[in-house]
Amino acid sequence: MAGDSVESPFGSWLDAPAHQTWLIMEGQRLLSFAKASRLAEGFGNLDGRGRLPAQAVAETMNTARMTHGFAMAHIQGIPGCRELVDHGVAALWGPLRDATFGGWYAVAEHRDGNSAKAAYLHAFVALAASSAAVAGNPEAPGLLAEAIRVLDTHFWSEEEGTLRESFARDWGNEESYRGANSNMHGTEAFLALADVTGDSRWLDRALRIVERLIHQRAATNDFMVIEHFDRQWQPLPDYNQDNPADGFRPYGTTPGHGFEWSRLLLHLEAARRAAGLLAPDWLLEDARGLFASAWRHGWAADGAPGVVYTLDWDHRPVVRERLHWVHCEASAAAAALLRRTGEAQYETWYRRFWDFNELYFIDRLHGSWHHELDEHNRPSARIWAGKPDLYHAYQAVLLPCLPLAPSLASALAQACWPKRGL
Repeated sequence: MAGDSVESPFGSWLDAPAHQTWLIMEGQRLLSFAKASRLAEGFGNLDGRGRLPAQAVAETMNTARMTHGFAMAHIQGIPGCRELVDHGVAALWGPLRDATFGGWYAVAEHRDGNSAKAAYLHAFVALAASSAAVAGNPEAPGLLAEAIRVLDTHFWSEEEGTLRESFARDWGNEESYRGANSNMHGTEAFLALADVTGDSRWLDRALRIVERLIHQRAATNDFMVIEHFDRQWQPLPDYNQDNPADGFRPYGTTPGHGFEWSRLLLHLEAARRAAGLLAPDWLLEDARGLFASAWRHGWAADGAPGVVYTLDWDHRPVVRERLHWVHCEASAAAAALLRRTGEAQYETWYRRFWDFNELYFIDRLHGSWHHELDEHNRPSARIWAGKPDLYHAYQAVLLPCLPLAPSLASALAQACWPKRGL
C-alpha cells in the first residue's frame, strides 16, 4: 500500500497474498463465464446458466463493457482474450455505429426501434476504445478518436461543465433532462482518456462534473446523490416515482452510486496529483462523506444484511432488492479509501462487503454472480434478469490490487509490463 496511502497498523487483505490470489482466480472465473456472450454483431446478455437466449441481440452497452473487460484481461497476459477485444472493436466500428450521422445505437441498426444517442452508452464506447488501445488493438486508436469527436461535438457542454443526456438519431431533439448516472460514467471514461491521450483537459472536465454533482449537490444533501435534474439543473426529486425500480433511472437515491462516486473522486484526486494539477482537498472529504452516507443509510436499511437498491429522501427503503453491481462498487470504494487513508474502518467494510458477496452473490454452481437478490437475499430477477454483466464484478476484483492512478487499463499495463508498457 506504499505510495498513495498511509501505512496501516493492522494486517490488510489488500496486502495478503492469499486474498490477492483469490481475487485473481475469481477474475478468471468471471472471464470464462463471459466469453459465451459473443454474437456475430458484438456481445449479448447471458442468462443465469451462461447461455445466450435464442432472441439475444448485440447491445452497445454490453459490447463496450465486454471489450473493456477482455482488453484488461489481455493486458494481464490471459490467453484467449485478444481475439475477443478485436471482435468488440470491430462491432463498435461496424453494426453498432451509425455510419450516417455518427455516434452509436443501443443495438445494431437500431432494430429495437430506439435510434436515440445516449451519453451513457457513448461514455462506455470511449472507455472500451481507450482500453483496447492500451491492449494494442490496431483499430482502437481510430475508434477512440471517433468516440472523442462525438463526445466533444455533441455531448460535452462547456457552459454547464457536464454531459448532455441524449439526442435523436440526427442529433436534434435534445432530451430535456440531465442525469447523474451518465455523468458518473463520463467521469470514469474521462479518467481513462486522460491517461491514454495524455490530454489533461479530460481531468479538468471530470473535476467540473464532480464539482457540480457531488460538491455542490450531494455534499449539501447529506451526501445522498441526487440522480435526476431538468435541463437547467434543477433537481427532480419525484422523477420516476411511478417506476421506482427502473434499471437506469430509478426513483429516489441510489446508495450504490454513492459508493461508485466515492471511488471515482479518489481516482480523480490521484490522477490530478500525478499530472501536477490542483486536487482540491474536498475530493477526499467528499469521498469519505459519500461512502459514509451510502453505508449508513443503505446497509441493512430494512433489517437484513446487504445494501438496498434505492431509498426515498427520508432514507427509507423503496426498492429493497440487492444488486450485485452495488456491492461490487461498495467493496471497490472501501478498498480505495483504505488505500488512500489506511484507516481500519475501511478495512472492516472491505471485508464485510466481500464476505457478503461470497455468501450471497457469487454463484459457485452455475458460474458468475447472481445479479440480483430479493429482500431476503435470495436470487431474483425483478430488475436484472440473467447474468449479462462482466464489467462491475471484474473491476471489483482488479481494483484492490492497483494504485488509485492511473486508470485501470493503464495501471494494469504498468503493473504487468513495467519495462515495456503496452
